[in-house]
Amino acid sequence: MLTPMPEAGERRPDDLYSWLRLGLCVALATVGSVGMWAFIVVLPYVQADFAVERAQASLPYTSAMIGFALGNVVIGRYVDRFGIALPVALAGVALAAGFALCALSQSIWQFTILQGLVGLGASATFGPLIADISHWFERRRGIAVAAVASGNYLAGVVWPTVIKLILESGSWRLAFVVIAIVCIVMILPLTFMLQADPPEASSAAAGRVNGSRPGRGASPFSPAVLQGLLVVAGLACCVAMSMPQVHIVAYCVDLGYGVARGAEMLSLMLAGGIVSRLASGMVADVIGGVRTLLIGSVLQGLSLALYIPFDGLASLYIVSLVFGLAQGGIVPCYAIIIREYLPAREAGQRVGIVVMATIIGMAVGGWMSGFIYDLTGSYRAAFLNGIAWNVLNAAVMFTILLRSRRLASATV
Repeated sequence: MLTPMPEAGERRPDDLYSWLRLGLCVALATVGSVGMWAFIVVLPYVQADFAVERAQASLPYTSAMIGFALGNVVIGRYVDRFGIALPVALAGVALAAGFALCALSQSIWQFTILQGLVGLGASATFGPLIADISHWFERRRGIAVAAVASGNYLAGVVWPTVIKLILESGSWRLAFVVIAIVCIVMILPLTFMLQADPPEASSAAAGRVNGSRPGRGASPFSPAVLQGLLVVAGLACCVAMSMPQVHIVAYCVDLGYGVARGAEMLSLMLAGGIVSRLASGMVADVIGGVRTLLIGSVLQGLSLALYIPFDGLASLYIVSLVFGLAQGGIVPCYAIIIREYLPAREAGQRVGIVVMATIIGMAVGGWMSGFIYDLTGSYRAAFLNGIAWNVLNAAVMFTILLRSRRLASATV
């Protein structure tokens, strides 16, 4: 039974339909984010199938991340103009088509190009969905944004398990065909239920013309400057974040613990990240996005530092969980800040731009850590590099917080 569409006059932020819509968005995020995790699971099988070296076999992931980064901006812009349903439906078709065509690819280059299409399709179920749900909540906007963002991590828990089960009795090509079918069957009906216009479509009469959240005050900077600062912060935090997330398995191999232990630590990070995102959303509803992000940034820097002295097996499990609990809530806070200080009608595009910066940060940070490892023969300097980038993120957020407090004091 389809969720009924509320009449325009009945829609209010934080009402029952808003919570039902939140559930639909989390489901969409969990299904669509398969585009970020599927290739990681099948990488060894793809490498063997196409008989290529590991570096060449890793290119499809880079292609998917490029598509994901660009899609968050492009699709986010169209969401601002046309609403969420049509762009996400079209992206869902592109996602399914990308997986189906990958299953038919005959060379690593065909596969790499098609993974770009997969990343583009998957992007619609991250930044654009986060921007959309932010319009449906005011009092609980933080937890709503965090819940949708958690769909990405939930996908990282659910999809690898499903794919491994298929691989036990089939091939990676069969797994991709199954994913394509699931995406079409689930994404299109779910987007059909998201056609209602958000309450903010008629909120100008309520005095919230600039989309700022009540109680947060005026923007501390011009929209362009604040957007630029958030881009720098997003890039910096994810360069730091990428060190454990991208290299924890390799780090465990270097220490003699093996691939399986590293994979378990990565799973712990993702599980901690889900808890962190939800908790950070609740905190942001009380103290605002800037303060919450600053707390997360400081905790991420401290947890990164713990990797340097503690390299025993048991301690690495603990530190990885602590790292996940520290960093998970950072990225959703950018969307919360944008909705607190920048125009609501531009939320999709602006959230997409910051998400693109975070993806670039993950890509650059992952490469940078590997480059530093090649130079030094150790990950110690790479952890220190991550901490330095984390300091930059904290400095940017502290600057925004300080300017906001000065502005608030001047207007009292």
